[in-house]
Amino acid sequence: MSSARHFGLTVGQLPTGPHNAITDVAGVMVGHRTLSGNGLATGVTAILPHGGDLFRNKVRAAVEIINGFGKSAGLMQVAELGLIETPLLLTNTFSVAPCMEALIRRAVGENPAIGRETSTVNALVCECNDGAINDIQAMAVTPQDAFAALDSAASGPVEQGSVGAGCGMTSFGFRAGIGSASRQIGIADASFVLGALVLSNFGRAGDLILPDGRRPDAQRLPQAEKGSIIVLLATDIPLGDRQLQRVARRAGAGIASLGSFWGHGSGDIAIAFTTADHVAHRPKEAFQSIGRLDDDQIDKVFQAAAEATSEAVLNAMCAAKATVGRDGRSFPSLADWLAAFAPDT
Repeated sequence: MSSARHFGLTVGQLPTGPHNAITDVAGVMVGHRTLSGNGLATGVTAILPHGGDLFRNKVRAAVEIINGFGKSAGLMQVAELGLIETPLLLTNTFSVAPCMEALIRRAVGENPAIGRETSTVNALVCECNDGAINDIQAMAVTPQDAFAALDSAASGPVEQGSVGAGCGMTSFGFRAGIGSASRQIGIADASFVLGALVLSNFGRAGDLILPDGRRPDAQRLPQAEKGSIIVLLATDIPLGDRQLQRVARRAGAGIASLGSFWGHGSGDIAIAFTTADHVAHRPKEAFQSIGRLDDDQIDKVFQAAAEATSEAVLNAMCAAKATVGRDGRSFPSLADWLAAFAPDT
């Protein structure tokens, strides 16, 4: 699997984690279900903040809507309560409903009291439109596909590119999809990790700016910016939900550094969560103590969020294979372009 670093492209200054992926944050797992062939190029990607019961042991989280042209589910409650209580599923725009159904059925199966003796569950699903390559009207994704993505979730290296929810995605005129990256952060005498995973489907052809300043021209066409990107940021740093929203906001810096300006029709959404401080569904005490990083120490976290987001997008584009869209337009591989136009050494 090609990556940006394979072609000498590095983003920022902070060191990566062992896998340079969101799974470098201990406990975080990723799984995919890919549907391809017969006009289909779509799927589901699952991100689990931890392997336990998320409804009973929630994680602190926040949402930043950079540009809100999107049809995701569950974001309003995350923004209000600052908690995630299901895995996160990524898919195409017309497949949010079956993914929600899968998350609800899985949660109810694990907690039969949901919706009866206790609260309902907030299923969290985010989407991008893969209709340039995939026959999105086929509405091929089913709850069983979502279950398959959830059941395949694992730690370790993350499969990237045109896989899972990213199968039919494009960015800056190139094929794109799922990308991931991570950064290690030293604070005081402790070491932490921040990881990013993106569903990259944004950016006009010709607008891409590589970290070395080159601007690949992938079949530049007059067009509006109406793509989307979902950015998931995970960390093991103790952060409150206000701080997590500030971290999520810095994903926008990583997106902008690549040449995007978040057009009117672009859905650009960032979600940040921490694994450091689980929240019980029914706490035993009326008052809860939480750990929280001092704000004077948060700049490195902001830097890590921007760097990891930017590199994750590049990794998605480098790992994705060239293809032809439904209207006959070619979507080349950034890896092929980088191999063909390597800078002089």
